[in-house]
Amino acid sequence: MVKIANIQLPEFPLLLAPMEDVSDPPFRVLCKRLGADMLYTEFISTEGLIRHAEKSVKKLDFYEEERPLGIQIFGADIEVMKGCVEIIEEAKPDLLDINFGCPVKKVVCKDAGAGILKDVPKMIRLTESIVKATNLPVTVKTRLGWDSNSKNIMDVAERLQDVGIKALAIHGRTREQMYKGDADWTLIGEVKNNARIHIPIFGNGDIDSPQKVLEYKNKYSVDGVMIGRAAIGYPWIFREIKHYLKTGEILAPPSIEERIEVCKQHLQKSIEWKGEVLGILEMRRHYTNYFKGIPNIKHYRSQLVTLNSFDEIIQILDEVGNLEVEVLAA
Repeated sequence: MVKIANIQLPEFPLLLAPMEDVSDPPFRVLCKRLGADMLYTEFISTEGLIRHAEKSVKKLDFYEEERPLGIQIFGADIEVMKGCVEIIEEAKPDLLDINFGCPVKKVVCKDAGAGILKDVPKMIRLTESIVKATNLPVTVKTRLGWDSNSKNIMDVAERLQDVGIKALAIHGRTREQMYKGDADWTLIGEVKNNARIHIPIFGNGDIDSPQKVLEYKNKYSVDGVMIGRAAIGYPWIFREIKHYLKTGEILAPPSIEERIEVCKQHLQKSIEWKGEVLGILEMRRHYTNYFKGIPNIKHYRSQLVTLNSFDEIIQILDEVGNLEVEVLAA
């Protein structure tokens, strides 16, 4: 078993990565039902929380069935971040996660997210202040370093552990790489196998198949993996990984009927959570993977990403189901 403070997770847990405009409660619930062991909110601006901005405050909400769940925050002002702790505690998450990994320019230019990788002493001071300000377990997600000349994750991991974090997720790229090139797990493995490190270490980056998970589990000895982009529109990846790790067999992909049913559930919950306009808009990024590999899908997918009516989208989804039946029968 893997423990983050008093949070007990199964052996080799699968974590859903926090992704802006993706890992909202409707999507997180689906991932949970299909095998994700630990979930995180979209990252939340502490500047927004302290100002009680509606979008930031809304991100604190979650369904009880999502637990264990971490609320992830980002920011660069120590006093502002400390000031948000009480707001976060009122939401009653299971842990508080600090984002030191987001590479997006509008975040980095404020010295938040991966921007703080240029000032490790400040990163450590900020983390320590959060740890001291809350009774929640504090965890961190970060990258290997700022660029190829400053891959200082080993030193960062030791120092973060020393100030009290309870787990560390490491994305195997630098900020300079953004999401380009292959993730380098070598340093992630070195951190995990460092005799000084005793907190769980989770690897992140390019996890897109059950076979790769088993390979990285054996090769780098990480305590679990965090899955991001490969889960978008395909929450079944968690189920498939668990089946493969347990049996060594590749699980058959979901049937077209299951894909349509889960997609409809996702759409319905997205609209319930965000309203019809935003709920429909933010579903669009999922459709490609929901129906990847289905013959003659292009025409229908182009409609799914342009239609603005729930009833019209449901009609298209039903047509996709009929299309696949015809294809299989042909």
